[in-house]
Amino acid sequence: MVRESGFARLNPTKSACIGAHSLASMIAPLRILILKPSSLGDVIQALPVLRLLKRRFREAEIHWWIDSNFASLLEGDPDLAGVIPFIRRGWGRPRNWIGLARDIRWARARNFDWVIDLQCLARSGAVAWLARGGLMVGLDEPREGARGFYDICVRRASYHTHAVDWYLEVLRQLDVPVDWNFDWLPERPSVSAEIRRKWPSENRRWIALNPGARWLNKRWPAANYAEVARMTLAARADCRFVILGGNDDRDLGAAIASAVPNGCLDLTGKTSLPEMIEWIRRCDVIVSNDTGPMHVAAAMRKPIAAVFGPTEPRRTGPYGQISEVLQARLPCVPCMKSHCTWVNPLECLHSITPAMVADRLRRARKE
Repeated sequence: MVRESGFARLNPTKSACIGAHSLASMIAPLRILILKPSSLGDVIQALPVLRLLKRRFREAEIHWWIDSNFASLLEGDPDLAGVIPFIRRGWGRPRNWIGLARDIRWARARNFDWVIDLQCLARSGAVAWLARGGLMVGLDEPREGARGFYDICVRRASYHTHAVDWYLEVLRQLDVPVDWNFDWLPERPSVSAEIRRKWPSENRRWIALNPGARWLNKRWPAANYAEVARMTLAARADCRFVILGGNDDRDLGAAIASAVPNGCLDLTGKTSLPEMIEWIRRCDVIVSNDTGPMHVAAAMRKPIAAVFGPTEPRRTGPYGQISEVLQARLPCVPCMKSHCTWVNPLECLHSITPAMVADRLRRARKE
């Protein structure tokens, strides 16, 4: 039975349903819908919930509602029965309502036993409620009032509780055991083979550089990335750097590659999402800002040199490697703001030197 602590509200009738569903799973497979549409890093951090649900209920039919921009991350996943792409951009436009209504009708027809909302904003909460599952579970996230839709509302243990641990608490409330005996982000052999065909260079040791980030004040200067590459290449001639990122990061990639033309392969805007993930798997270590590819590396347990500015690594840092985060000790850190208002603009980033990051790379390669 579900413990009384750890959630804000639980309908007593629904509480009994949890044990009943666990028993029923021995007779008929559970049907589970997970809602976590974005962002890349958030979806990566939520994947342990999927892995452990599938381990506990091996015959379960699990579907995932996701932003169409990230659907390729989950397509073909061995633990999923299906992926429901959601067009996030412009979702409020009437022309997109037809698709959303179609998805909701489909979800109702599936008669999901559990609907688990790990996004917990008004949009996802409404979709969870409209899906009419047997039991609706979500996080106690107060920003948009989505918690009013849920039967079980799971609190964050503290402000500094990591997002991964918060998501896993949902499973504990459902009496699903939590351990780490699973492959967080399984390899896609066909994609791995394709990137080796496109960019052959098996005799090199690769280091990934990820200079982009959605917030401008999360971006460590491109010139610093280039200097790290120069310093590392001076000490280890067998290394090469691959620069990863989306179309919005092309200028950053070009600036780094032009500064170190013989040491960098600039792939910003040139890889699919699955290819980017397999490139990170191919690398020994990654240098990254606080953004999605950093969480990909953490899921693979790759050594990371993570540069943090305005955000709180204890909440959203590279899981399992928080102690390796590079972050300045300033009165304004972490401000949790998308725009810098400090008297010395971006001092939190500028005070982290290339020598600090290069030292982290040296230590990581010895681990």
